Amino acid sequence: MNTSNLVLRCFADKRGTQWQAFCLDLTLAAQGDTFEEARAKLDAMICSYVEDATVGEDRAFGADLLRRSAPWRDWAQYYLYAVYLKLVRSPVARMFREVLPLRPARCHV
Repeated sequence: MNTSNLVLRCFADKRGTQWQAFCLDLTLAAQGDTFEEARAKLDAMICSYVEDATVGEDRAFGADLLRRSAPWRDWAQYYLYAVYLKLVRSPVARMFREVLPLRPARCHV
């Protein structure tokens, strides 16, 4: 197993008054009033998604669901933000990574 497959690539940006957080490796998105709120919602969504795909009602489709990647235009935006944020500190965009939950039970702790 390649351990890099356990790290989910994510970013968040501020659109208007809301922050939107995206997980590109699972094609998930969440929003909140602050970056922290959007990221926490995305983390909870990731846990729920992985649980459903591994031990929940969607287990039969788990192999496909855990390899569901975002469209190329979202990846392009991710890499543009990566370059931009290396050059300029921005109060309206952030990059972050989440570790894929290996034990879905941890999601309910």
